Amino acid sequence: AGTMAMATVNLHAVTSWVGIARLFAVVLSCIAFSLVASTGDFKGSYGTWCMFTWCFCFAVTLLVLVLELLELYPKLPLSWDDFTSAFSMLAALMVFTTSVVFPSIFISSPCSSSKCARQAAATTVSFLCFFAYALEVGLTRAKPGDISSFLSTVPGLLKVFEAYVACLIFSLLDTYSSKGGLQWCVAVYSICFIVTLIIIIITIGRCITYIPCPLEKMLVGYNTLALMMYITATVLWPLYSFQGGNRPDTCGRNCWWDKNLGVTFLTIFNLIAYLVDLVYSTRMVFIRAP
Repeated sequence: AGTMAMATVNLHAVTSWVGIARLFAVVLSCIAFSLVASTGDFKGSYGTWCMFTWCFCFAVTLLVLVLELLELYPKLPLSWDDFTSAFSMLAALMVFTTSVVFPSIFISSPCSSSKCARQAAATTVSFLCFFAYALEVGLTRAKPGDISSFLSTVPGLLKVFEAYVACLIFSLLDTYSSKGGLQWCVAVYSICFIVTLIIIIITIGRCITYIPCPLEKMLVGYNTLALMMYITATVLWPLYSFQGGNRPDTCGRNCWWDKNLGVTFLTIFNLIAYLVDLVYSTRMVFIRAP
């Protein structure tokens, strides 16, 4: 007689601290996009981005919880710890960005209507959702000396941060085709983003064994090159993009000057990230934990 396979229920997936943080993230992201949806005011690229962030994080986190609750994740052809670590970091960054962008675009002063109250509540809930994802990142981050998945280590989390910041830079790029210095900066952003994304993908896809050299040594070389490239971009981008002088008085919300300033700061953020990444990667190769 045939036997019916029963799915195993792992209650630890929702009763552990990581599971509780994920439950809070699911509930809070659902509340955030429900409140904004009830206002009907989320049109335009910024509103679409905010709604996508909350819905995307809600759906993927709920899927992670279900797969861990039913213990189905071992059947997936990927490194589960790397995937969940990368996603929690990405979700924290996305929700934090949304929590800042949404009120700055959609909430006007004075805030007295019921619609504005719901928007303010959605902003508060979104920040709480960010803290839930940040807590998950902190709980799952590998401690020094631990033998763990790469993307749960500091260099791995920094890889997700670097790729996300590069995406923000791409969203702000406006006119750069007329100057060779700006074209070089865009090439720097693109090359580093592609290589970083490939590292994340091959780690999640369990393809590290196909790399002809150890991952740690490859990261030292790549981070050194990326750091030098970002140093040039940090100098050249403001040098060429602000040749027009001060911010024009007629600039509106989508002012090219503001976008270039945003790219300048994001370039500095990624420069610092690659510097810290290089330090940690070097320690992984030359300083072994006892």
